[in-house]
Amino acid sequence: MFNPGRVANVTVLLAALASPAAAQSEGALKSYFEGTRVTLRMDMPGAADGVDVRPDAGRAIDYKEYGNDLKRYGTSIRSGDTVSVTLVKVKKDLIEFHLAGGGFGTFSDDTNTSASIPSVEKSDREKNLEKRVRDENDRERKRELQRDLDELRDRRERENRRITAERERIEERKKARIAEERLRGGSRFNLRYKDSVPPGMRPEDVIAALSEYVDFRGTDTRRDETPAAAPRGDITQLRKGMLRADAEREFGTPAESSERREGDLTIATLVFSIGEQRVSADFVEDVLVRYTITSK
Repeated sequence: MFNPGRVANVTVLLAALASPAAAQSEGALKSYFEGTRVTLRMDMPGAADGVDVRPDAGRAIDYKEYGNDLKRYGTSIRSGDTVSVTLVKVKKDLIEFHLAGGGFGTFSDDTNTSASIPSVEKSDREKNLEKRVRDENDRERKRELQRDLDELRDRRERENRRITAERERIEERKKARIAEERLRGGSRFNLRYKDSVPPGMRPEDVIAALSEYVDFRGTDTRRDETPAAAPRGDITQLRKGMLRADAEREFGTPAESSERREGDLTIATLVFSIGEQRVSADFVEDVLVRYTITSK
């Protein structure tokens, strides 16, 4: 016989069992990854939005969204950079994998660009003069009152123009500060699953999901010296996330170019001739999403 009380008890028991399992998975991932160093295989946008990766989807990354985020936020971690894993957080259908701080906008970062300087409102005197001008019948007296009102109104409007200019100056300064901090705030990957994070997630599962974008053979060696600039046409500068303009500036005019549609995306393919090698590069929204290198 159906027993609602028993069903409720079983549901509570399952929830109690699932919660420690999730906590254990997170604990194992945190213990394995946090504090280690990894090398990026793609550019990362400078925001807490990070890059969404859907391991159980046909296309793991939405490259249109990824390209828009790079343009909007700038690049905080470049392909080839080695950084620390600073946090791993398991949620219901998401694993956050924070790099070098997790991206600007995390925790207490101030993302507000507005300046709270109120405009000067009409004074009681100005309101009173407006009423007296409306009610005055004597022309000469009305002109005198209007002059007083115009002078008072001009003074208020001049002050408001000054306040507006100061507000814009402060807001531009805040935007510049935030843009600079975005480039130093790290980034993150968001491993998103359709319904929930698979139970018993192991470090190997995370590595498999991110191996195309992250080299986990990290090193603790810090870069104390600034590397010399690579020569023009250096094929090692090729990386996912590279903007088309940067690629053409680095590798010159492409030998071939074409476009095709893949679903709702327009793919532009450029072929570069670099020394003894031929590079075929696919761009979505002017952002490099994949490439192949072959010998001539």
